[in-house]
Amino acid sequence: MKTHLYIYGALILLFIAYNIWFSVQDATLHNVINIVWASCIFLYISFLAIVLLKKMKKKK
Repeated sequence: MKTHLYIYGALILLFIAYNIWFSVQDATLHNVINIVWASCIFLYISFLAIVLLKKMKKKK
């Protein structure tokens, strides 16, 4: 579970770094990249929740 949290933290740091330093000049493309990246982050949150629920179910 610890590695999953490290990956999640890295995704967030990459998202922040992109928005600060590596942003695209085209506003439309920048918005599309932000939406896709944020969707990937939320998808990973749901993956973490599923893994956690499966681990909790095995303990019972």
